[in-house]
Amino acid sequence: MFENRTDFTPVYDNINLIRDELKKVIIGQHQMIDYLIIALLSEGHVLIEGFPGLAKTLTVKLLSRVLGLEYSRIQFTPDLMPSDILGTSIFNFKTQEFQFRKGPIFANFILADEINRAPAKTQSALFEVMEERQISAEGNKFKLDRPFFIIATQNPIDLEGTYRLPEAQLDRFMFKITISYPTLEEEAMILSRFSVGKLNEKLTEVNQVVSKDTLLNMMTYLDKIIVDESMIGYIAQIIHASRQSPDIMVGGSPRASLNILRGAKAMAILSGRDFVTPDDVIEVVKPVLSHRLILNPEKEMEGGTEDIVVEELIRQVEIPK
Repeated sequence: MFENRTDFTPVYDNINLIRDELKKVIIGQHQMIDYLIIALLSEGHVLIEGFPGLAKTLTVKLLSRVLGLEYSRIQFTPDLMPSDILGTSIFNFKTQEFQFRKGPIFANFILADEINRAPAKTQSALFEVMEERQISAEGNKFKLDRPFFIIATQNPIDLEGTYRLPEAQLDRFMFKITISYPTLEEEAMILSRFSVGKLNEKLTEVNQVVSKDTLLNMMTYLDKIIVDESMIGYIAQIIHASRQSPDIMVGGSPRASLNILRGAKAMAILSGRDFVTPDDVIEVVKPVLSHRLILNPEKEMEGGTEDIVVEELIRQVEIPK
């Protein structure tokens, strides 16, 4: 039995409080919840992809309530303009000066709903804010308050009126989480718990359990996680293999390897440990890499997918002893 060199009880207890509050409404989707918590601890953005009706938007909204963060929802549409997100200058007749009116991006917790419905011009408005947590507008720079998270959703089947996200933007998402339908047992639980008129009652039961300052303190524990040199080498080999694979045209970026490292550290915290194991790395490789890889056309014609190729990469690289 290992003994932690740092006491992770405070952060571990808060993670369990977050999980328990979300479980009051969200049935199943345990992996999605854990990935969202990992991204929060790592200050990473998340792209959630799934069919309609799988509680993507609901989960994000409830998570912001549980954390007590300033929440903003942006519904992406084909006519959405960059100024609709970032803000715009308006002339103040009293002062006879232009004043910048901040857009909905100025919040701690942003839900970018159906993000792939906006054209490239609007998508590009998010590049700077996602990476540097600042906005350049009207010749001025506006720093955003920490914590700052963007959680975006997209529907994989309704492609009419949608646009593929630019690769530069996809690379700025730490994770892509693909969620599936509930199991038979979970479906029965949903029907039982949320019969007519009960959903709104359950939503009111979800309370804030972690403050903004507490969340910021929880993030500091990431730097206390011990990472052996063998784990560093393991992550580097996985990324290098993605660049050398004949099945892949574009492999993982240095940003991808850093996200794997931070994600593995957060996974260790979720497991109550102060050191990273190969299992921590393996657990986060797929959500970090799957949306970043571009496969060769031949591999796609054979029915290959990003998830399958990532699994092959993991099998190819020797696990450290």
